[in-house]
Amino acid sequence: MPPVSILAAPVTDASDGADCPAGSDFAPLLREVKEHGLFKRRPGYYAAAITLNLAALGAIWSGVLLLGGSWLVLLLALPAAVFGARTAFFGHDAGHQQIARSRDRNRLIGLVHANLLLGMSYGWWNDKHNRHHANPNHIEKDPDVEVGALVWTRAQAVERQGFARFLTRHQARLFFPMLLLEGIALKVSSFQSLKSRPARERGVEGALLTAHLLGYVSLLLIAMPVGQAIAFALLHHALFGLHLGSAFAPNHKGMEMPEPGSRWGHLRRQVLTSRNVRGGLVTDWFLGGLNYQIEHHLFPNMPRPHLRLTQPLVREHCARLGVRYTETGLLDSYAQALSHMHEVGAPLREAAPTS
Repeated sequence: MPPVSILAAPVTDASDGADCPAGSDFAPLLREVKEHGLFKRRPGYYAAAITLNLAALGAIWSGVLLLGGSWLVLLLALPAAVFGARTAFFGHDAGHQQIARSRDRNRLIGLVHANLLLGMSYGWWNDKHNRHHANPNHIEKDPDVEVGALVWTRAQAVERQGFARFLTRHQARLFFPMLLLEGIALKVSSFQSLKSRPARERGVEGALLTAHLLGYVSLLLIAMPVGQAIAFALLHHALFGLHLGSAFAPNHKGMEMPEPGSRWGHLRRQVLTSRNVRGGLVTDWFLGGLNYQIEHHLFPNMPRPHLRLTQPLVREHCARLGVRYTETGLLDSYAQALSHMHEVGAPLREAAPTS
């Protein structure tokens, strides 16, 4: 079964979304959004949100120091993971130039939140994420659908060998358990990426990543015995990876995947490959605004609080054009993503010997 189709007819728009020519499907929507002032920066919002997040992190890690020595400290791994994900969302927004007007200031915010507070390389992640935004779900251009622990097409699946073949056969049921390793994997990948960064960036990012690692290990060893520190670190990173992966998983998995060589206009390229998640303020907070994935992909440098306000304009514009606008509940979004992963692995299950 191919990836979920969300258009009754093939996409034929070949306009260049990057240039946004006056006659493109995207240009009228862009003008309307600009007229509503929705690209205006929100420094007050971000200053308050970042301050509250830092205060929460300070309270949590103070609690770790106070409770160290008691196994009750493990209870703090959950809020540490949740507010760690908030920290990652601010790094994400800085990478998209959503927070400050200056690129240098956004980079500074990103380096502090990603490298120093989380131990994740801002430069590595930002480069990878921008390539994803340019060509979402494109099998040859989007690094998020490259072959890795998971695969996203049957063509990728049938090439798997050995243990990777086993993973692919069962990747839908293994997806959430595998996210428990994502927190550690992100840190390992961040250090590995340093060798490919420009020399100046490598020095700054490497120093901040090292400062995070030394600070994190020192804090835990000061607060608690070694065995307890290891248990806390493993639980903390498992919950962090699960939460972060759960926020990104609904966005594109199981949506349209452009064929190599296809030329879709910016609007269709971003809308047809993305899925929104319905919900209120709690959903917005839990998913870091990524539940407005369609709006975020159309306008990646738009401040996060404006995505909700932009949604009606985008939905109405898509309706006028007859472009399918996909929005669903959180649980259904997971079901659709897992169903796609399950179908991708079907050829391997059919070929597996029966006992």
